[in-house]
Amino acid sequence: MTHSGGVLAALALAALAAVGCSVSGRRPATFAEAAREKADVTIVVTDSGLGGLSVVADLASRLPSSGVVRSARIVFVNALLDDAIGYNDLRHEADKVRVFDAALDAMERRYSPDLILVACNTLSVFYERTLHAKRGATETVSIVPMGVDLVEKALRERPEARAVLFATKGTIDSNAHRRLLEQRGIAADRIVGQACPKLTGTIERGAHDPETASRIEGFVKEAVGRLGDRPGPVVASLNCTHFGYARPLWEEAFEKLGHPAVTVLDPNSLMTDHVLRAGGERRYPETAVTVEVVSKTPIGEDVKGPLGALLGTVSPATADALARYVHVPDLFHVEVDPAAILR
Repeated sequence: MTHSGGVLAALALAALAAVGCSVSGRRPATFAEAAREKADVTIVVTDSGLGGLSVVADLASRLPSSGVVRSARIVFVNALLDDAIGYNDLRHEADKVRVFDAALDAMERRYSPDLILVACNTLSVFYERTLHAKRGATETVSIVPMGVDLVEKALRERPEARAVLFATKGTIDSNAHRRLLEQRGIAADRIVGQACPKLTGTIERGAHDPETASRIEGFVKEAVGRLGDRPGPVVASLNCTHFGYARPLWEEAFEKLGHPAVTVLDPNSLMTDHVLRAGGERRYPETAVTVEVVSKTPIGEDVKGPLGALLGTVSPATADALARYVHVPDLFHVEVDPAAILR
């Protein structure tokens, strides 16, 4: 072989090696690819509070028997900026987007997830406007379309039914669910939106307490008043991950107000359905699951106790992770003009 031929061969081998390295070091574009290519995966679940822990608990309880991967590290990240400032307290959507973008950036840097589940209707509403969404680095699945799927299916199966959408004020004001349902051909007069201000905090302090029951009954009464005297079945859609913790209270409130056969829809479990469907075939006898809870804001004992008790009935590992949560005050940082905060 000539000297020039040897050089060319060496360069060719180097090029092949570089290609091989880039392919082997390539980050899977979707969770389905990650499950096929990697034995161990990381799933980040995020919320603007602690309601998304119900999604974590469902995922942690159902994933082990799937065997789709050898192990799954589930990290719940509370994306709240400040314990006194929620996303619904921010006057401008641009500020909400900036705060969530900073939180998402922290999730990417700290955990290099294979999948991000936005288990929060409030955050899902404006996720597509974030830089994270535009970059498309990690597959990110939002809960709003899943809730819309459930409502659409229920209304198509029962053409005489109407749906009441219960959510935070920010989610209702966005009209995200209503807009998607109308785009899918659901008539506007079959949809009633009901905002439930401050209910998330009440549920966190006690999902079955009298204060929670009283608030839910008040919101249901408002919604039933909007339905009027028109007969027909009612579908109640819980479009906040917190609301499902108090599911029996919603059913009781409707029954008291003359709707004993109400259908209550909760999309939380659909996030686990997505993970299992994307994970594909069983590759291992079981999937080892670990759970972590991380929060920029402190989580008090008045919340950890009641919420942990609820989570423990579904996933003791999730309840334990909440009890041992990691407080990271510098998880992310965003300056917000005090004048842009609703008081």
